[in-house]
Amino acid sequence: MNVVPRDLMTEIPVSSADFRGAMRHLTGGVSVITAGRGKDITGMTVTSVTSLSVEPPTLLVSINRDASSFPLIRRHGAFGVNILNADQLDIAERFAGKGGLKGADRFAGAKWVTAVSGVPLLVGALSAVDCEVEEIVERHSHGIVIGRVRDIRSSSRTAALAYWHGQYVAVDQDEVAAKLADVSVPARGRRGI
Repeated sequence: MNVVPRDLMTEIPVSSADFRGAMRHLTGGVSVITAGRGKDITGMTVTSVTSLSVEPPTLLVSINRDASSFPLIRRHGAFGVNILNADQLDIAERFAGKGGLKGADRFAGAKWVTAVSGVPLLVGALSAVDCEVEEIVERHSHGIVIGRVRDIRSSSRTAALAYWHGQYVAVDQDEVAAKLADVSVPARGRRGI
């Protein structure tokens, strides 16, 4: 493989629209990030959560520094990651700003518990994770927030909410597995389970 030295490469600027279009092809799990304590709470819908480390349990989330959640995460040093199930589309839309609700008003219509850190965690989420901020790395318009996992609450639900091509889609493990079995193994080669 030939590598072209950076100084010989011609940089072609990538537009925001082109970048967004490319990222629409990346399927992401939908989560609601919660921040704050008491009545000073807010949250936002994201697809930018990923695990960072198992030892110690750590994850990261990328948050726009202009988002209302960012200063609360910085001030309180904690945040919640609520991984939504397929039936929680209304919550995803509410925390994405649909309907114009802001701050604590976004939490209405769902059941929440207060985590050890003080952040609200969603009852019925696939998993609700309480995180302590370990570090915030600011780059460009966003902050990469690294969170040490302090507590996890999981449900028995299996169908997840994902985002792909600008739309929310349900991903049901049992349903997807059945469809894959139908198309991936020729009928004559299948054996009973």
